[in-house]
Amino acid sequence: MAGTTFESFDAEKLEIQTAKQLKALIPENELVFGKHFTDHMISVEWTAQAGWASPSIKPYGKLELDPSAICLHYGFECFEGMKAYKDAQGHVRLFRPDMNMARLNRSSARLGMPTFDPEELIKVITEFLRIEDRWIPSKRGYSLYLRPTIIGTQSALGVRAPDRALLFVIASPVGPYFSTGFQAVSLLASTDYVRAWPNGTGDSKVGGNYAPCVLPQSIAANEGYQQNLWLFGDDYQVTEAGTMNFFMLWQNADTGRRELITPALNGLILPGVTRNSVIELVKSWEAETGIHVCEDKITMREIIQAVEEGRVLEMFGAGTACIVSPIKRIGFKGQDIHIPLDPNEPDSEAGPLTKKINEAIMDIQYGVVEHPFSRRII
Repeated sequence: MAGTTFESFDAEKLEIQTAKQLKALIPENELVFGKHFTDHMISVEWTAQAGWASPSIKPYGKLELDPSAICLHYGFECFEGMKAYKDAQGHVRLFRPDMNMARLNRSSARLGMPTFDPEELIKVITEFLRIEDRWIPSKRGYSLYLRPTIIGTQSALGVRAPDRALLFVIASPVGPYFSTGFQAVSLLASTDYVRAWPNGTGDSKVGGNYAPCVLPQSIAANEGYQQNLWLFGDDYQVTEAGTMNFFMLWQNADTGRRELITPALNGLILPGVTRNSVIELVKSWEAETGIHVCEDKITMREIIQAVEEGRVLEMFGAGTACIVSPIKRIGFKGQDIHIPLDPNEPDSEAGPLTKKINEAIMDIQYGVVEHPFSRRII
């Protein structure tokens, strides 16, 4: 993948085969993340000899893989998470799809797999969403989750760049992450496990980053925490909150000003689409809020000291699934660190900045506010 030139498939050559029998739609109150899937899927095959084949939309169904397929043995798999939204006028929108496509290309290239022209896949996804329109909820907080995925499909044992690959996209209708309003989470800061390390794949969205995190999360759950706070190094620097990017609103001890700080992109964390959006929005509000945005290293010692000095104001994770998820407690080395939510509203499960960010991003996603982050595709 060099510059903006890609060997790619052509959306103009899209082949469509519609399902003969459509599934029943799922009532909104029964939607569970990732459980129900639409009638169709996108599929594009690639070979080293012929390049990308014509893209196709076909009935949702099982993949046919040889038991020796390289993705089953060596982790040749990467994916994206994005959503399609329906606005009040019935138009379909995507939230910053260019960033998802660029990250999928980076992840695929990191694994030695093929890349593609981002706009061509967005065009194919657009046609896919025309076909699956009835699956896209029209209610605020609801959306159609899209899962673009690339896997290596070469049938041979041995660690090498695959000479065959498959790009596919499936879709699942989803409801709001917090169905009854914000519910602040508790995190167990992991000192026994790390999510990522320098020059690894922590900044790529590859399947191999996720499975090893399940055991530590189970340990956290058994101790009464919802997720892990991932740390790295002897100084216990914060990297991610579960599968989310980490943010903290505090009063900077040196400058005295309010600052929204998040770990810098140093290769240990995923460059989240929501992360970037939060940064850009809060920067644009600085004249109004007085809040400065900072991307820098954060250590547990700094967090503990700031909490003890009353300088931590809010803390949250950010990601596609939840937008923002307030954090109320961190367990670290047998001690609980309690994080403020909203001192002015004792019953609130989120602070004022967390709420403001959530509403602003949702307004953009659903077209309430016209913004470059939202692309109307239908």
